[in-house]
Amino acid sequence: MIGFIGGTGPEGRSLARRFALSGQKVIVGSRSKARADAAVAKIVERAPSSLVTAALNAEAAQMGEVVFVVVPYTAQRSILEPLANQLAGKIVVNAVAPVTVSGGMASAVEIPEGSAALQAQSILPRSEVVAAFHTISANDLWRTEDPIESDVVVCANDRDARDTVFGLVESIPRLRAIDGGGLENATYVERFTALLLNINRRYKAHSAIRIVGI
Repeated sequence: MIGFIGGTGPEGRSLARRFALSGQKVIVGSRSKARADAAVAKIVERAPSSLVTAALNAEAAQMGEVVFVVVPYTAQRSILEPLANQLAGKIVVNAVAPVTVSGGMASAVEIPEGSAALQAQSILPRSEVVAAFHTISANDLWRTEDPIESDVVVCANDRDARDTVFGLVESIPRLRAIDGGGLENATYVERFTALLLNINRRYKAHSAIRIVGI
């Protein structure tokens, strides 16, 4: 089962729908059970209702075998710290993009640890944090009737955790997982999100990335 912490936002809802369509059981967590229920109602409009469950964040953390963190960066520490015990020994996929928007321009947020993923690892020392899914539009993920042609850069320190996330990436049709090296490289992937947002604004598009030559 895949758990989602903060799964009621656009990224969480969209990934949960895609994984449910690939046959994975997902549990959508929130600080509010009512919000989780509302998100699940939207997800199952195009996904099997038997595979999608609503819960509080703590339940999603406890029940998920792999747990996605899809919360705003500003809320990451306050949400993860109380869940450290529930997440111990688990693979935690950090898809948090620390970006701020001012005057229509996106900018990367400076983080003392270097990235949101590295901060999450410092908060969750008994978990294996993997950084992934930063460069795909939540809108594109949500529109499941349309295929997505994109690569997903995965940064991880643990080989088994990386391979597990590779499998999840490639369970979504036409996505390809790319080994981005250790978790320290998440800094570059997270910052690239701001560039993509600015490109999309300029071209009024939903661009993604494809790594060529490999």
